[in-house]
Parts: sequence; structure tokens; C-alpha cells
Amino acid sequence: MKMEEARNMRERLRTIGLEEFVRENITNDKYSIRKIATAFGIRPYLPYGDAFYYQIVGQAMLRELARRQKLPQYNTIDDAVSLLQSKKNIMVITGAGISTSLGIPDFRSKNTGFYSQLLARGFESPEDVFDIENFDMDPRTFYELAGEILPVLDKTSPTHAFIRLLQDKGKLLTNYTQNIDNIEAAAGIDPAHLIQCHGSWATATCRKCKAQVPGATIFSDVKAKRVARCTACVQRLSAQQQQPKKRKRAPNSNSNSSSRSRGKHGHVYSDDDSDGQYDIPEPGVMKPDITFFGEQLPNTFFDRLTDHDREKVDLVVIVGTSMKVAPVSEIPNFIPKDVPCVYISREPVEHINFDVTLLGYCDDVVSELCRRAGWGLDHPMALKGKADVSRFDEGDGSRWKVTRPVESS
Repeated sequence: MKMEEARNMRERLRTIGLEEFVRENITNDKYSIRKIATAFGIRPYLPYGDAFYYQIVGQAMLRELARRQKLPQYNTIDDAVSLLQSKKNIMVITGAGISTSLGIPDFRSKNTGFYSQLLARGFESPEDVFDIENFDMDPRTFYELAGEILPVLDKTSPTHAFIRLLQDKGKLLTNYTQNIDNIEAAAGIDPAHLIQCHGSWATATCRKCKAQVPGATIFSDVKAKRVARCTACVQRLSAQQQQPKKRKRAPNSNSNSSSRSRGKHGHVYSDDDSDGQYDIPEPGVMKPDITFFGEQLPNTFFDRLTDHDREKVDLVVIVGTSMKVAPVSEIPNFIPKDVPCVYISREPVEHINFDVTLLGYCDDVVSELCRRAGWGLDHPMALKGKADVSRFDEGDGSRWKVTRPVESS
């Protein structure tokens, strides 16, 4: 099915609803189920029967009906600027792309992302490095690799400065960051306006005794590729070891018995014997408080989104993320449908309909937005002067490419 025909079919579904769409196109055999499947991104040549296609197409149609639709009145970079200037409760959703200019790799970029690097090293499933069961079973794999994603402690990017600028102007509702580097704290983002969706390196917690320490406490271990152990456990176990041990006496022994005596069944008892209570266990392993696969997101994420932000937000700006990881990826579909969404990243995404898409390095795009808005972006790495802006594709005219002029590179 051609792209235009598929787009018209999805639009028809939204116009007439699910029941009438099924009657018009499936019950009346206007199209084969496999052809309809292609309109919803499903391959028509999978090795399954039609019964499978009816089920999966039904699910795809329900997803399409729930999918956010583009607002036609917003299309250009200047529309994005006007929205930034006029809106007062801006939600900013950020990903690893806002920190790459600081030398911190993102996770999912092809060839350059951290997962791509792990694939090149032979890892069949890079995500397993961040699986909580794998960590508890053997934390060495994580500690051997984690040094490559350690945060910087004294630098911020122009995009972080942009978010701080929104805060200073009283426009920042909430910054939902998927990043674990905690650079938002260095940029001065108020914790009251920050949700660290996947946790961060800011703190680390013992998997055994739950003692929590500043994340920087374990950085030396991470850099040395050495599993960090809990110092609270070490101190407690050391104190237990120094306590006097109780002696186990032979049956019917008295205070004058020798240090070694034989019981009636022939067992030799000694003052040094132990019933196992003095075996010294290993101290717990420290885990940075980033959210691993298999762990729940913090309750603050859901509480803030549903109880506070959903009814207040008047603009969503998504920066430096492919929006592939749920539940963050579902935020644009969750907020009211009339709230505009601006997307900023190096590559476009197809699974979410945005109103304006600005493609380029995040730092350059936000620099150009601030220049056009008449806002000073005070950061040494910010683009000085005007960026080159051109239409990325014909389409509906809402995708734009923003690049740094050659002389500014």
C-alpha cells in the first residue's frame, strides 16, 4: 500500500470510528486483511494465517485511535518560538542527546550509542547489562562497563542552560529527564521541577542493608572496574568480629574442664568451635540509584504526571530522546490532545505525531530558538550567531533541519 493511501486509511479510521471502519473495509471485503495491515505498519508476508492478522490489526487500530494527532496550526520553527514565548507551563522531556556534547554517550544511537558499542563487543542483548537480576547475580559485568557512562560533575550543556532559562523565566512546569547523569542538579534545576524518571548517579544504595551514600562515593570503584562494597556493612561486620565469642562447652562440663573435652558420642568440643553464627558474610554490593530493567519507576513520576502536570501543561518540548522507552514514550498520548508538542533531536521519529520537528544537535537548535525569541542563552558552548534552517522534507512542512554554519563549526 502506498504511503498516501495508508495515511488516508488511518485518517478514515479516526473520522468514522472503529465499528464503521471495520464494516466498510473488512466486512464488505473492500481490502484484504493483509493489505489493511500494511496501513498500520504490519508486514503482510509474516508466516501466519489470517486469524493472526485480524487480531493484530485490531490491536493496531486501537493504538491508532489513541495516538496523538498533529495540530495543523503549528508547523515552522517560528511557530515553535512563538509557543515558547507565549506558554507559561512548559513540560520538557529530555534524553541522553542533551548530554552527548559533554562526552557522555547516549544509549540507542546507531553505531555511536552505548548499546551499539556493547553489540560490537559481542553482547547479544546489551540491555542485560542493566537488568537487576543479572546485577544481583553478578555485578562485575556492570562495574566493568559503567565507567563509560559516568557523569561529569562540573559541566553542563547549552541545552541544560536552556531548561534553566525556562525555569528562570517562570515557564518550566516539569523537566522529566530519562538521563541518569544528574547534570540537571549542576545546572540548577529546582528539584521541585524535576522528575528523574530512571533515577540517577546522584546516590547509591547497598543491596543488602539499604544504606545510601552520595553517588560520587563509588566513582573510584567504577573507574577502577571494581565492584563497590558497602562501607556500612564492612563497619558493622568488623564490629561484630571484634565482639567476644561465646564458648561452646561439652555436656556435663564444669569450669575446671580442660579446653578440649570429649562428649559421650565421641565428639571433641573446643573453646574455638562455632555454631556458624560468627561466620563473617560479605558486605553488600553498592548499586547506583539508576532504575534498572526489572525495577519500577519512582512513584513521583506517575503522581506528578497524573495529579499535577496533566491539567496544567500548555506546551511539551521533547529534546534529545528517541521516545522508545515506556512509560515516558506514552506521555504525548496521555496529555490533552490540544497541547502542542515540539520535538528536537538529530533524527526524526515516526511513532509519535509532533507538531513541529527540529532536527539537529540539541545545543544548536535551542541556541537558535533562543536567538529568535530574543533570549540570551548564557553558555560558552552555545551557538554564536544565526543557524542555517531548511525544510527537512516536503511532507506537511513541519520538519526542519537546523545546522551550525560551516564557519561556526
